This record gives sequence, structure tokens and C-alpha cells, in this order.
Amino acid sequence: MHIEVVANIGEARSDEFLHKTVIVVDVLRATSTIITALINGCKAIVPVETVLKAKELFREGDLLGGERFCKKIPGFDFGNSPLEYTKAAVQGKRIILTTTNGTRGIQKAMKADHVLAGALLNSRACARAAVDFKRDTVILCAGTQDVFSLEDGLCAGLILEELSILLGDKNIAVNDFGMAMRGCYLESKDSLYEKILTCSNGKKMNKSGFQADLVFCAKPNITDHVPLLERDQMVLMHL
Repeated sequence: MHIEVVANIGEARSDEFLHKTVIVVDVLRATSTIITALINGCKAIVPVETVLKAKELFREGDLLGGERFCKKIPGFDFGNSPLEYTKAAVQGKRIILTTTNGTRGIQKAMKADHVLAGALLNSRACARAAVDFKRDTVILCAGTQDVFSLEDGLCAGLILEELSILLGDKNIAVNDFGMAMRGCYLESKDSLYEKILTCSNGKKMNKSGFQADLVFCAKPNITDHVPLLERDQMVLMHL
């Protein structure tokens, strides 16, 4: 399997995703939120790029979620904290979600054969799904406004480590950036929360009062669930 890790959405080229599996990673916080909402019984999540598109797609019974620059969008039901998307709040509902980075990444990946939402929470499960799909794989780090974010790179490194365990190093070919991120993860694997707390987004979110989100999003491999894009919406795939 050939695996390419892309540092941010701005470096991604949609046509290069043809016939591949793409794992979109936005640890802080879009993909962590998508995973959590679906685990808690959300029927489906529709990822869109703009607030206008979210409002256009809204139908009676839906919920609106999203943020711009870490702040909840006025008039929306939720922001982008995974801790908001409780079972009581989302069970049986369709959610239209727009975020600064993560939902853009999912939109960018739509030409791929398979699009998964990955985070630290489900890295091992994403690796298993990628192996099952038997395609070359791209790990697309969402980053922040087209700039690399360390927490996404750490997650990419963990997914690579899990793929190596499943397939063996001899059976995977990884680009240089991916190899660097795997090394970064291995160096930090026993202190992921502390590492994330010191990165740019971690500092910003901690200062904004989202420390509980940081603690939650830094937990590796706590679920076997993987969101999969089907007909423009994310649903849980059955592994």
C-alpha cells in the first residue's frame, strides 16, 4: 500500500484522490466531533463548506452545527465541541455541519473512492478500514487555514503506526512527510495531551476555555467506529 500524508488542505489536489481512500483528519475538532456525534446516535452528518450552504440544506427536524475561528455560528444549535453532541441532543437527528477546516477537507476529498473521518479517537479503526478497502491511501491533515497543525500530524503518525502493525513495514510505502509524522508520534505517544497543549491550536483552545475538549480529543483509540462518506453525508461504517 502506498500512503501519502498531506500537511494541509491547501496542498491537496482533488484529482490525485481518484481511486484512493482518503482519511481526513481534523483532531481539533471537526473529525473528533463527527465521530462523537455519530457514536451518540446521530443519523447522519452533512459536511458543507459554507454557512449559506448549511442553511440551504437545512430541513425541519435537522440540527445545525459549526464554528468559525473556534466560535459557534450565531443561530446554530451547536458549535464544534464534541462534548456538545450528547446522545440526548443528537440521537436520530441529521446534522448539517460547517467548520473552518475539517468540513473543507471532506469536501476536497470527495473524488476519492472512500472518504473517512479520522482522529486520535479512532486511528486504529481507520487503519483497519483502509486495509479492508485495498486502495492506496491519503491521510489529509486539515490544518488551520491552509497551515499545518501539529495535532493532525500526530494523528497521521498514529494511523501510519497502526497500518505498519497491520501490514508490516515492507508492505507500505510512505512519503517523507508521513515518515516524519510517524517519528513525531512515536516520540510523543506517551504524552499526547501534553504535546497538543503546547501546539498553536492547543494553546488557543486552552485560552478560549476548551481544555475539556483538548483532554477528550487527545485520547487515542477509544472507539472502533469510523465515519464514512456516503452520498454526501457521513455515516458510521460497519467494520
